Amino acid sequence: MNRPDLPLLRQHPLDELRLTNSYATLPPAFHTRLRSTPLPSPYLVCGSHDAAALIGLDPAEFNTPRFAEIFSGNDELPGSQPLAAVYSGHQFGVWAGQLGDGRAILLGEAAETGIPGSSLELQLKGAGKTPYSRMGDGRAVLRSSIREFLCSEAMAGLGIPTTRALCVIGSDLSVMRELPETAAVVTRMSQNFVRFGSFEHWFWQDRHDELKTLADYVIARSYPELRDADRPYHALLREVTRRTAELVAQWQAVGFMHGVLNTDNMSILGQTLDYGPFGFMEAFDPAHICNHTDHSGRYSYRMQPQIGEWNCYALGQAMLPLIGDVDEVQDALAIYQPAFSTRMNALWHAKLGLATNRDEDDTLIRKLLDSLAASRVDFPLFFRRLSGFSSASETADAPLRDLFIDRSAFDAWSVEYRQRLRDESSADAERKAAMNRVNPKYVLRNYLAQTAIDKAQQKDFSEVRRLLQMLQQPFDEQPDNEAYAALPPDWAAGIEVSCSS
Repeated sequence: MNRPDLPLLRQHPLDELRLTNSYATLPPAFHTRLRSTPLPSPYLVCGSHDAAALIGLDPAEFNTPRFAEIFSGNDELPGSQPLAAVYSGHQFGVWAGQLGDGRAILLGEAAETGIPGSSLELQLKGAGKTPYSRMGDGRAVLRSSIREFLCSEAMAGLGIPTTRALCVIGSDLSVMRELPETAAVVTRMSQNFVRFGSFEHWFWQDRHDELKTLADYVIARSYPELRDADRPYHALLREVTRRTAELVAQWQAVGFMHGVLNTDNMSILGQTLDYGPFGFMEAFDPAHICNHTDHSGRYSYRMQPQIGEWNCYALGQAMLPLIGDVDEVQDALAIYQPAFSTRMNALWHAKLGLATNRDEDDTLIRKLLDSLAASRVDFPLFFRRLSGFSSASETADAPLRDLFIDRSAFDAWSVEYRQRLRDESSADAERKAAMNRVNPKYVLRNYLAQTAIDKAQQKDFSEVRRLLQMLQQPFDEQPDNEAYAALPPDWAAGIEVSCSS
């Protein structure tokens, strides 16, 4: 019986988010158990309600002191078994050897809401030194943490497979990059954080038992439908390759450039992983490089499909001891090109509002892209405006035509496009609605992120939160945010993004 003169002991709401950690059950060689380095005086920068809903977390907890303590790494959730994972990888095409979670600490897995038996791993990025930090300090800065947080949630809003971001926790702790900056921790969420480089690590050490252990773990946790396949490792490589090809096609369709497609930044789930010097295409240039330290252009927009395939071949090489035959590996990898081409073709047709496929469509698409490049037309703005194109009259062409320096090139293309629409009896209103569901009005332009960062560095987080809400509904008309869909200001051309974070 409760005594009325004593308060009831209540469990803190965050303690209901009990964790498990299947990765911690792997042999010790796969990871190092350790706790985060304390972060002084942590505070909330921003949290994603949508991401919180995935694990049944009440967003009301965002502003509680304990939330900042937990997701800075200063405190732990029940069941947390923090660890840093080891992996290796190719960086800019060169074997880099052992890498690992140099500043990321995996807390464990939280049950995924509404999906029995499914869970999402919670990982703190910027939580301090680990045995894999090499010469780094294990911290992330506020600038890069805000960029990763916003882009993770923006990609989810675009319907592109991605890790999610729960929150950013800031601190006044100073860390040195090119200049002194303040530290931050971003909480990432994914079914797992296994990378192509996780497999390469064991292959290049000639440790086939560990390689098999990792593959079996990935299949059991993330690809259970492959457990009973005749050749499960072949099936795993084929499925990862297919997912990767389709992911890169989705990037190309929205003009997203990852910036650092090293094999250690490639997810075994076929989702976008590790947001560093990314960028969204503005003035269309197939050779555009969003990472200013990528001097060779290896990770430019036009190279992404090729590099995606290269990385799959690196994974295939790592899985060769499991699959056992080079021809079988080649067979699994052969899915990349048709998967990419099929998805890319479907996406271009959707962006153009074409309901059918015709042989001449490839030429129509190529002519358009060539004209966009020649006039450096703003990529998201053009495709959004294209939905207003009239199949019956040229009078509605002006908003599109004005985007081109070479207007005669647009005029010539528009004649072919209009005829193509007429040939399939396209209904303008229906086509417009369909096109606006696939051509986003809002993307995370670098200048928008930079403006939010500049304010956040002055402890004003309102712009981060406004961008988050806007980017989670990128296809919607948002009258209050109309300016965010316009051409970028002139000063935005001077923004440079690198791997420094």
